[in-house]
Amino acid sequence: MSQYETDEEKVEAIKKWWKTNGMSVVVGVAIGLGAVFGWRGWVAYKDSVGGEASAIFEQLTVNVDTGNDQAVLKQAGWLSSDYSSTPYAALGALMAAKVQYDSGDAAAAMTALQGVVDNAPDPALARLAAVRLARIQVAQGQLDAAEATIDAHDDGGPFSGDFSAVRGDIAAARGDNAKAKEQYERAIAAGSGLAPLLRLKLDNLPSAG
Repeated sequence: MSQYETDEEKVEAIKKWWKTNGMSVVVGVAIGLGAVFGWRGWVAYKDSVGGEASAIFEQLTVNVDTGNDQAVLKQAGWLSSDYSSTPYAALGALMAAKVQYDSGDAAAAMTALQGVVDNAPDPALARLAAVRLARIQVAQGQLDAAEATIDAHDDGGPFSGDFSAVRGDIAAARGDNAKAKEQYERAIAAGSGLAPLLRLKLDNLPSAG
């Protein structure tokens, strides 16, 4: 089972994130749009575009739960093309990336995640996408690319433990068991949700000498 599949930041976590942070994201977008179009313009935008995007995203989450992968990909693409100015586009892309990865299309998943990294309206979403992108890059043997992704997006914030876990995987793949141990322990100390898996990896690291 891959780290991507065991990560607690799966579909349910995205839903919980949206319930907790969605309003602040929407308010931030509202402020930016209000400066350009005025409050009335924002209200009209919210009612038309925002409402439509919200409805599509709700349908997308239902299709994730029921395993309707083709519908998920179609709706995520729709959000990306027609509602890119809303946070729903990034959320849809995160879900689409998981569907693509689980179906064996790692390249498409990486492309989707890179799009979120580059265009997400909220830094937390961008960093979540960067963590997932780096994990897939490691799984694909793209160690230098994974390291570059981490270096560009690890700001020492809430995702620092997750980034440290991926650094540990990179070190382990390169045979640097001492560094892998250091990074896994750092990830656990930082509160990574993958702590049980990381302890197992620590136990399986070859002993020094």
